[in-house]
Amino acid sequence: MNKQKRIEIFKRFQRINPHPTTELEYSNPFELLIAVILSAQATDVGVNKATVRLFKVANTPQQILDLGLDALKDYVKTIGLYNAKTENIMATCKILVDKFDSIIPNNRQDLESLPGVGRKTANVVLNTAFGQPTMAVDTHIFRVSRRTKIAHGKNVLEVEKSLLRLIPEEFLMDAHHWLILHGRYTCKARKPNCAECIINDLCEYNSKTL
Repeated sequence: MNKQKRIEIFKRFQRINPHPTTELEYSNPFELLIAVILSAQATDVGVNKATVRLFKVANTPQQILDLGLDALKDYVKTIGLYNAKTENIMATCKILVDKFDSIIPNNRQDLESLPGVGRKTANVVLNTAFGQPTMAVDTHIFRVSRRTKIAHGKNVLEVEKSLLRLIPEEFLMDAHHWLILHGRYTCKARKPNCAECIINDLCEYNSKTL
């Protein structure tokens, strides 16, 4: 795909959604971090249903520690893999209190040192909470990037680097959200809704469902 096509694609995304953001509900960087940890292999809707209750009683590292593991599990037991996720959250909260004065780090190295926080989670926090032009490549972004030919790569890291290199700088801050939303609601895995896609004339997918 050439540069002009990419520019036009992101101009269209920007036109219909000038200020995109995550569908996870949060009010501070810590809440976002916890929500993203919980969102692995789970829907944002499902996470929001759990965290809206949890964050009313505990939305700081110390409050989560004071809540305790068993009580935390009760709040998020509707979310897949909640046993492992809650153990990671408790361990992360302990490190945040002891090492970071309960302040969420704004750099990748420190974020990835936290249990349950991988590159994708760190990128979401860096982009959404701290306004850094990162690209958190999930299944939606991986699929959309390769299917449309916006970017290329054999794995998520290659696609991330390709996107950061190829997306025009003016769109980088919001591109992560646009691509996720496009993959979630239009360019779906099993059957993309090409007929209602705003970039179908620019997309280079060979099997469009028009």
